[in-house]
Amino acid sequence: MIELEKYWETLSTLHVNRLPARASFIPYAGAEAARAGRRGRSPFYQTLNGAWKFRYHRSLREIDDRFFEQDTDPAAWDDLIVPSCWQTNGYDQLHYTNVNYPIPYDPPFVPDDNPAGVYVRDFNLPSDWMKRETYIVFEGVNACFYLWVNGRFAGYSQGSRVPAEFDLSPYVQAGRNRIAVLVLKWCDGTYLEDQDVWRFSGIYRDVYLLSRDKAHVRDVFNKPLLSDDLATGKLRSEIDTTGCITVKAELCDPDGNLVGEQKAEIDGQGAIELDVPQPQLWNAEQPRAYELLLYAGAEVLRFRVGFKKVEIAGGVFQINGRAVKLKGVNRHDSHPALGQTVPLNHMIRDLKLMKRHNINTIRTSHYPNDPRFLELCDEYGFYVIDEADLECHGVTQTGKIEEGSFHKLTVDSAWKEAFVERAVRMVERDKNHASVIIWSMGNESGYGPNHIAMAEWTKARDASRPVHYEGAAARYHGDPNTENLDMDSRMYAPVPEIEAYAKDENNTKPLFLCEYSHAMGNGPGDLQDYWNVIYAYPKLMGGCVWEWCDHGIAARTPDGESYFAYGGDFGDKPNDGNFCIDGLVSPDRKPHTGLLELKQVIAPVLIEAEDAEQGRFRVLNRYDFLDLSHLAVSWKLERGGETLQQGRTAPLSAQPGETQPLTIPFLLPQELHPGPFVLTCSVRQQQDNRWAEEGYEIAFYQFEFSGAKAAALEVQPPLGEHYAEFMGAREHDGLLTVTGFDFEHVFDLRTGAVNRISKHGVSLLQQPARFNIWRAPMDNDMYIRKAWEAAGLDRAGMKVYGSRWQQRSDAAVEVSIDFSLGGYTFSPFLRGQAVWTFVPTGEVKLAVHVEVREDLPFLPRFGLELTMPKGTEEIEYYGYGPHESYVDKRASVRKGKYLLTVDDMFESYIMPQENGSRYGTEWAIASSELGMGLEFRSPQPFSFQALHYTPEDLTGARHIYELTRRDETIVSIDYKMSGAGSGSCGPQLAEAYQFKEKSFDFELTVAPVFKGD
Repeated sequence: MIELEKYWETLSTLHVNRLPARASFIPYAGAEAARAGRRGRSPFYQTLNGAWKFRYHRSLREIDDRFFEQDTDPAAWDDLIVPSCWQTNGYDQLHYTNVNYPIPYDPPFVPDDNPAGVYVRDFNLPSDWMKRETYIVFEGVNACFYLWVNGRFAGYSQGSRVPAEFDLSPYVQAGRNRIAVLVLKWCDGTYLEDQDVWRFSGIYRDVYLLSRDKAHVRDVFNKPLLSDDLATGKLRSEIDTTGCITVKAELCDPDGNLVGEQKAEIDGQGAIELDVPQPQLWNAEQPRAYELLLYAGAEVLRFRVGFKKVEIAGGVFQINGRAVKLKGVNRHDSHPALGQTVPLNHMIRDLKLMKRHNINTIRTSHYPNDPRFLELCDEYGFYVIDEADLECHGVTQTGKIEEGSFHKLTVDSAWKEAFVERAVRMVERDKNHASVIIWSMGNESGYGPNHIAMAEWTKARDASRPVHYEGAAARYHGDPNTENLDMDSRMYAPVPEIEAYAKDENNTKPLFLCEYSHAMGNGPGDLQDYWNVIYAYPKLMGGCVWEWCDHGIAARTPDGESYFAYGGDFGDKPNDGNFCIDGLVSPDRKPHTGLLELKQVIAPVLIEAEDAEQGRFRVLNRYDFLDLSHLAVSWKLERGGETLQQGRTAPLSAQPGETQPLTIPFLLPQELHPGPFVLTCSVRQQQDNRWAEEGYEIAFYQFEFSGAKAAALEVQPPLGEHYAEFMGAREHDGLLTVTGFDFEHVFDLRTGAVNRISKHGVSLLQQPARFNIWRAPMDNDMYIRKAWEAAGLDRAGMKVYGSRWQQRSDAAVEVSIDFSLGGYTFSPFLRGQAVWTFVPTGEVKLAVHVEVREDLPFLPRFGLELTMPKGTEEIEYYGYGPHESYVDKRASVRKGKYLLTVDDMFESYIMPQENGSRYGTEWAIASSELGMGLEFRSPQPFSFQALHYTPEDLTGARHIYELTRRDETIVSIDYKMSGAGSGSCGPQLAEAYQFKEKSFDFELTVAPVFKGD
């Protein structure tokens, strides 16, 4: 067994020989190379990414103590690409846990069987590097590591998500060199890194060498300073050097014009100041950056500089003097195949998707992301809440929060340096990024003296950015001293709570929702409600949806079927199941409907009607800095899904925060037409930019004008009175058969169900129709599901108390049923009377009255479920689409006529659940491709769903591959469906969206149709 100093369990030793943290930059040999930013072309840079020899050990105690020596031959070892996570390469245990620590809570100690990875790499150094100093930078190693170079111990570091830099000059030689790294899975830092993520290990970010002049620029802190009126600026570049050196600074504006230059001789510490008259300001909408080049010896350093001012005035969060709403998401470094190793193009894909969906803010939950990610945020234009790599959520399992369990580590002075260092290393690395607008002192780690020390150091080092930490909220019963925190913060606060905060004059700080609207599965369903309030109150800063992406692991079943795995799928314990599947996009970055909802709710343009029928509207510009000249409105007037008129306006012009009138030159037809008329206004880009093409839709708005109810698709020929003469009804053995001109329907008087509906001999029902109150629980039904199942709603069966029928004088056949739905043990959930009427046209009309038991929780749904035969694949409907919608999740859908397949109706969530319903449907037809099927109509809009799965199928499956696609089509016509909400980690579903009615009536017409006729 290898003999090592046990730094991994020694709180007083956070590193050995690691250099002080500094800003992230690469030295180049000339200005043009520095501008190009291709670090591999710098003679002063050498990557160590690539294939390393690797050996995994289940325990540190298994390691050969000679592995780092020069004469060790690792040829028989495995090859492992660096950067990578060793768990995604088949080593160790893929493990997802949220709150619970994966090890016993015994700080600072970790298990003796501490998994370890040994890495060895040979590399060459040119002889001219020996005239300079050689440094190695590890951008990220989880959780701690020991370093040897050419057989000599060179250093130790911990802190998984910030760089570690070492001076290798005493250890390297010209020609062949060997580096050896021992990475341990756990260390005392593990107690500070209990984030809600897969627990990955290894050298997972870039590793590279730098060749530096002996006297060089060690660190730079660029401070863009602005006058109070923002009219004049100054760049103060504070420079640390390793010796006496002449530094020349050149500053160019965003258009490439030289603003100023200056030289200074700096020995240790110094500064260069450059005046910037009439500075062009940086913001997320206009990410205009100056370019600073520092010439020092043989090296040229390049920095983007963004002039901006972040401040809080009168309880309002402001950037460059304007109140700004943060429309954000929480983002982890995450890749479905590579784990926490994220390629550059994957980061760019994330940012482009965010831009396309109107997102302007990212919280780096809950650690500093890859340094290249912040460079991209500077460039693309995002506000970043940069969060320290600090979370000790698992301490809550050791006692009651109200008794102080959450604060065990932050009140322990032995941990102070470990806490503070995590703020120091974040701030020093990222201090020059314009995109960083707020420093966050970690997440869910209690609150006490150690956090206060973090905030004090941060404010002393950088007074230009406010400081955030949600864990200081009063609900955690922590230290009341929050003077160093510049805003109040909440997680998952209900809408009434944030509105009450905004109205309370005693609350003098702005409120930031660092996490809200939990986007797990089919959700979130409360975005519009949040933003109605956020827009209404200046004190509300906005917030970040939890979270950006599902953290599924790309996996395959034994049969080779691909799927995304989650906690527990690899035998990992403890695990939190699919709680990592909680994003707005899938692991492969396919947007969920929740992201489409967010895009519309936070859109930077709002169109409202002044007199819609006269074509008069007003446009509100919700950008903070951009006017609307880059946008125009494309419009169309429709009736029943048919386009009558269309056009396009001139470019818009409203200034930020202002409104402008808008006239749409449509003409409503004067002759009598069935309505309603629907005007759709689509706000579109007028030119390409780096994240979207010309014509890309930023937002849309619809306006409905008076008129008759939308006519259903005319599939029936005109009917004459002679159809009544073909009506007949006969009862045999409890079955009532109703025949007509071209149909035969069968009703089971014993079970109270329609058994058969047919037209021209084509049977259009595969199984008897049934009333249904159960839906496959959404993730956001996590808690109400327990109440539903405790009440027995998942096992509802129908009881028929009596049935009777008669043929009326108009030849129609009327069947009346008294029934209840119930399950074992308890009284029936509801009692009802259903009247089924079979009319000579072949239509079946249903009128049902329902009384719900008073003590039941709100219902998931109530409606009629029909199983239609194989081949029922074509869905046509008039309502909202093209994707799913619910009573509280429908801002992103538009009214129209849609022609889809049953498979199109399905939303594939990693954890199967209720999906694909269409709120507010006026009529729908489910048919074969030949047009043979059923039409559904109701006096009131209904929720419509057509899938190849029953609610029971979806309820029983834990993964998509566990679903067996039925040949039949399951159609649900729901009087009402409860909303989606965000209750998996947020407040319970708002009452307005709960199906709480205790007495209701529902009418429905089911008509057999041949659409082709």
